Amino acid sequence: MNGRAISAQDKYTLQVPNGLAFSEFRGYEGWPVIAISENGGKIAVIVGNSVVIDAYKEGVPGNGEPFPDGAKMAKIHWNPKKQETYPSANGARYPA
Repeated sequence: MNGRAISAQDKYTLQVPNGLAFSEFRGYEGWPVIAISENGGKIAVIVGNSVVIDAYKEGVPGNGEPFPDGAKMAKIHWNPKKQETYPSANGARYPA
């Protein structure tokens, strides 16, 4: 991305070199949360489409079965920053 801003409409044109296209994850914004983590002040959430959620409910991967075709997960990262409009919020951090 070379430090340039990309509008929400243009994000689906992005692609990892020789890899996945962002458009393959269209709708990820509405997928259910699988896990949330925080590491070194960075916040991350893993979301999954209905195929992967159904597979988890059936016991995958613990039951030894592979995830079915069409199962997709996405990991979203935030760089938190202090909320400028309410700086005395006991050190609370919010996604940037």
